[in-house]
Amino acid sequence: MPTIIFNKPYGVLSQFTPEHGHASLADFSLPKGVYPAGRLDHDSEGLLLLTSDGSLQARIADPRHKTAKTYWAQVERGITEAALAALRAGVVLNDGPTRPCGARILPDPGLPPRVPPVRFRKTVPTSWAELVLKEGRNRQVRRMLASVGFPVLRLLRRAIGPLTTEGLEPGRWRELTASEISKLRGIT
Repeated sequence: MPTIIFNKPYGVLSQFTPEHGHASLADFSLPKGVYPAGRLDHDSEGLLLLTSDGSLQARIADPRHKTAKTYWAQVERGITEAALAALRAGVVLNDGPTRPCGARILPDPGLPPRVPPVRFRKTVPTSWAELVLKEGRNRQVRRMLASVGFPVLRLLRRAIGPLTTEGLEPGRWRELTASEISKLRGIT
């Protein structure tokens, strides 16, 4: 049963069927029989885990298991400590309060430019924040950051549990080792 991590590029759907002119997972020669454990919106980038193992898929995607997922967000303006403190405590969204999360200022991670580029405005600086969530609602990171006054310009999922996109270029994937799968099964 293959289990892989894929560094999903911007503009790609987290499904195998293209829609609305967007590329899909079918465009990346992924192994047959694997399915995403969770989703990333087409306008988000980063780590997507795909597996044919239903119990592992549930372990990663089901919020009851509280698997930590790390996101890097480029936001408008310089994010403040007050905004980060509010995120750490949990914020109230239109679908209810969020769980407390990890939130910190992230030095510019030096990522390759996104294609297409993030909009640039001379008079509005940007900054980066890292959020670590153990729940996963629709567009949650974007909504949380907007709720504290910092709209997201670029969003990447950097990690799921112990797995990261380190060394994995956008559009590339690799099979997980038995050790990595074992660690995923044991995360809390």
